[in-house]
Amino acid sequence: MSVESKIIVGLDIGTTKVCAIVGKRNEHGKIEVLAMGKAESLGVIRGEVRNIEKTVRAINEAIEKARQSLLKNKIQLEIHNVHVGIAGQHIKSLQHRNSISLGARDEEISKEDVARLIKDTNKLALAPGDEIIHVLPQEYTVDDINDVYDPVGMTGVRLSSNFHVITGNIDAIKNIYKSVERSGLKVADLILEPLSSSEAVLTPEELEAGVCLVDIGGGTTDVAIFKNGIIRHTAVIPFGGNIITKDVEEGCNVLRNQAEALKVKFGSALSDENKDNEIISIPSFHGRPPKEVSVKNLALVIQARVEEIFETVLFEIKSSGLEKKLNAGIVITGGGSQLKHLDKLVEYVTSLDARIGYANEHLGASEVEEIKSPIYATGVGLVLKGFKEIEEMEKINAIPNPKEREKAKEEVKQFGILTRIFHQGKRWLMEEDDLSDF
Repeated sequence: MSVESKIIVGLDIGTTKVCAIVGKRNEHGKIEVLAMGKAESLGVIRGEVRNIEKTVRAINEAIEKARQSLLKNKIQLEIHNVHVGIAGQHIKSLQHRNSISLGARDEEISKEDVARLIKDTNKLALAPGDEIIHVLPQEYTVDDINDVYDPVGMTGVRLSSNFHVITGNIDAIKNIYKSVERSGLKVADLILEPLSSSEAVLTPEELEAGVCLVDIGGGTTDVAIFKNGIIRHTAVIPFGGNIITKDVEEGCNVLRNQAEALKVKFGSALSDENKDNEIISIPSFHGRPPKEVSVKNLALVIQARVEEIFETVLFEIKSSGLEKKLNAGIVITGGGSQLKHLDKLVEYVTSLDARIGYANEHLGASEVEEIKSPIYATGVGLVLKGFKEIEEMEKINAIPNPKEREKAKEEVKQFGILTRIFHQGKRWLMEEDDLSDF
């Protein structure tokens, strides 16, 4: 295996930033970030590429900064393939149940039967302009036996499963591909950003116990709910950190860049945690006296919007039917998670335990110290997903039977890797078992 194939580049094309993260795995299985490059994102609105030319410029700038960082550390590496995240208001999800008829009752269910069921689900009719991004199997049913996690080897005449299907707008998806390809790069995989973030910040215990991931980006807030190790619900809320900045701009009567600085340096999600006599003095227009902003008033403006966001999150939790089953509560990540006292406000609004999600558990020694910030959780998750794909392809290449090996490769082409993952007990079969058993 070449040096390049052992290194993954995650490309997070967000509303406020485009970030390229170059990582490798060390001997302990941790991710070592070799370089990171980021650029201001001017062509993306609420997670969706609207201006391809501006997005291409931002991608080129981020990749070039990553390259320069690699050269600074005397690492010779050409970046060609990137694992890209997809998000935005156009993302939708739906629950779908599908069934297929099997052979004779005494015949065992095969891996081919499971693959046929998933392939059939990929033919699901969608609204005009939409396209399937991920098909995620949940529990299976064999005849009248429910809650089956691994049907292979069982006997029956009918195999059914619930599927969590994630779709996106075709044009929005094409715009991502166009932006990446015009930057001279190739999309190795397109991954829903909440799935990437969950890979970075959630523990196996949380996934099993029931947890809601809330990723607060610049343009949108992504929600992903897991239970028994399976994704159960996803949603995109069309508000993020930028709307909070806009509220501060208007509520405190300051300039946009001043509002962002106030939010980042002094912002709090709980006004009661601030004293009435705390004042911030900021420069005003030429020849005018400095403007004074009350820290408590700043917090009041921020709190109002954050409460609205998490009331919508709570609505999504209730819609999933898992409100009483999220034993691990809520994990908040993304740039917006850095507001002071945010976890306390979330607990107050939702009555669920909350913590801020960091990717530290998966990170080894790094040249880039700031990578530990929740801002980069999605990018780190994209790198992690990339390595899992490498592991799966290595298992495919290790299959001794040439026909079985080619068959497994064909399944990857047809379904992708994520669509073929299904749950078995407390483990992800496709990620931990030998692929030749699939």
